[in-house]
Amino acid sequence: MATSIVPKEMHDTLSLEQKEYLEGFLLAVAKRGNSFFTGHTAEGLITGDPAASAPQLESYFGTPVEDLSKEERIKYEENPLDIWDKLVAHAARNQFPEGGDVFRFKFHGLFHVAPAQDSFMLRMRVPGGRLTARQMHGLAEMAADWGAGEAHVTTRANLQIRQFQPRDIVRVLMKIDSLGMSSRGSGADNIRNITATPTSGLDPQELFDVMPLAEALNFYILNSRDLYGLPRKFNVAFDGGGSIGVVADTNDIAFVATCVGEGRAVPAGIYFRVQLCGITGHKQFARDCGLLLTPDQTVAVAAAMIRVFNDHGDRTDRKKARLKYLIDAWGVEKFLEETEKRLAFPLLRIGVDECEPRMPIDRKAHLGVHAQKQPGLTYLGVAVPVGRLSVAQMHALAEIAERFGSGELRLTVWQNLLVPNIPLEKMNAARAALVAVGLSDEASSFAAGAVACTGNKGCKYAATDTKRHAVELAAHLDARFKIEQPVNVHVTGCPHSCAQHYVGDIGLLGAKVNGEEGYQVLIGGGADDRQGLGRELISAIRFTELPAAMERLMGAYVARRQEGESFLQYTRRHTMDELKAQFCNEERG
Repeated sequence: MATSIVPKEMHDTLSLEQKEYLEGFLLAVAKRGNSFFTGHTAEGLITGDPAASAPQLESYFGTPVEDLSKEERIKYEENPLDIWDKLVAHAARNQFPEGGDVFRFKFHGLFHVAPAQDSFMLRMRVPGGRLTARQMHGLAEMAADWGAGEAHVTTRANLQIRQFQPRDIVRVLMKIDSLGMSSRGSGADNIRNITATPTSGLDPQELFDVMPLAEALNFYILNSRDLYGLPRKFNVAFDGGGSIGVVADTNDIAFVATCVGEGRAVPAGIYFRVQLCGITGHKQFARDCGLLLTPDQTVAVAAAMIRVFNDHGDRTDRKKARLKYLIDAWGVEKFLEETEKRLAFPLLRIGVDECEPRMPIDRKAHLGVHAQKQPGLTYLGVAVPVGRLSVAQMHALAEIAERFGSGELRLTVWQNLLVPNIPLEKMNAARAALVAVGLSDEASSFAAGAVACTGNKGCKYAATDTKRHAVELAAHLDARFKIEQPVNVHVTGCPHSCAQHYVGDIGLLGAKVNGEEGYQVLIGGGADDRQGLGRELISAIRFTELPAAMERLMGAYVARRQEGESFLQYTRRHTMDELKAQFCNEERG
């Protein structure tokens, strides 16, 4: 008797008629082959014709695995969110990660920064830059117990702490969680810290308090697994449209509050305009894309846009994997159409001329003493040169916030911070407590305007010791000039431009010059309402020669400026040939 091809586990449950039918059906399938169940043409159409069926290639987000970049293959082989057991094992063995795990650890905020330092740098998420005093105390304890005894405010208004050893990484992550914070997705191919105007909810001139929007988007990201592992990093900012900006136009997506008056195409009120594709390291600011959103639409639109980028961004070439390059290939309108498909509401397209112009930005308003919209309350803007805070200063700032304010601190994208909600009668005592720990609220100094990336003491990409150089240069200039308006000096160690050298009044890009640490010097950059890329003044100069050169530059400005003219206005009033000639004449003089 022939062996039945009906599976044994089914044989005893079928009637004789069912068995005979199934036998005949499966014999026919066996003779014909089973391509009509799974076969597809090259175009993806289902086919029953074996000759027309194309072999199916393994793919990741529609990209053949064999074409993936190194980092995309690492994510494909093992999801970085699923490596907790590895983190525990490395801590138990006090062992640094190797190979693809170096990249995967960054998804948890852990950066093995060898060879600059044989240790971990931890980067946190601080949505909108808002911290509690309790959190600042806790981070100070963590830096003292396991880290380098200091923290650094970054240009995305969050914090980094350095020199953690592998044995401590689990307790570090547990400590962050106990503080109600997270480091998940703070590095690698993820949405970086969501920034917001630091005076949100405080500024008498603001159009909208954007802090809740930044926090809502951050919470959405933390709870949406598909928003991790994008083609590249992604930046989002919320600008409340008041007296302080947040360099919104340097972000992949920026939501900027705007006012629509009576008699326009939409009801009068406060809305948000959307800017896309800011990436100053690639010499491009974000541009208005023609959308007008209500405040409650912004987070949904951000999530939809990020998902379009996630599904269609380039995963083969890291140099072309930012949002800018997807929109360059598609055009803005196609990108908006794809975004709209993911939304339950239509997108309203209205020209920017239907909106009131943004109010001017006060470059001094993030430092010093300023009145809040709440009667009798003020905020104190604290200068933190190059963003570096000692453990003692971290504890002191938390205590100042507790004693004189509401127990809250705000980090800024200029590597400084604010202490809000201080009654006016307590401000002098708060300022005295600040001075006692070596900090200041002084706005008119080069030290207050110094912004620097990590530099080669903690980053393998940097060519120069940016933080040390920025502090030394600022001290040199502060000893020789009393400036009336802030001059921002942005010092970055490599073309990744983490310190955004293109948008500084003076921008310095680290490089090796005849075997020594040196810089390319740009001048006249700005963002927001002073938008413009810096122009090259010096192609290459050794750092040992830079302070004297910058002294000549500032000397030319002081001698030739018009009354009340800022350094930025001065540099933009002249051509580069004129500026170089003045610079050289000052040198000869």
